[in-house]
Amino acid sequence: MFDSQFMALPGITPQEYSYLQTATSGLSEQQVRTFLMIYSGKRKNPSDMLLFCVIGLFLVPGLQRFIIGQIGMGILYLFTAGLCLIGSIVDIINHKELAFEHNQKMVFESLQMVRMGNFQ
Repeated sequence: MFDSQFMALPGITPQEYSYLQTATSGLSEQQVRTFLMIYSGKRKNPSDMLLFCVIGLFLVPGLQRFIIGQIGMGILYLFTAGLCLIGSIVDIINHKELAFEHNQKMVFESLQMVRMGNFQ
């Protein structure tokens, strides 16, 4: 019923799509709309994450970690030049996993906001 709303998210992967379906299974249509409004502002597109990782490799080490809220790792990458470039290269390879892990946390936060807001 709400499937087409999830497909409107840019760069959504099948893994994220099924996770969203499971997470929002008990919500009303209005709650799903509110959830998507909140979630779409917080989620990171895997393509954007790849761009942040490349910029993190060449210009600002740790940018990708700062963007996803891992401030401690971002500072570590910044002072160690991306863990001697190895960490930044690993992040480029795993950019989809970085984005998905961040998006999972944002799903949880967004669901909490919807449930606490008592939207009907």
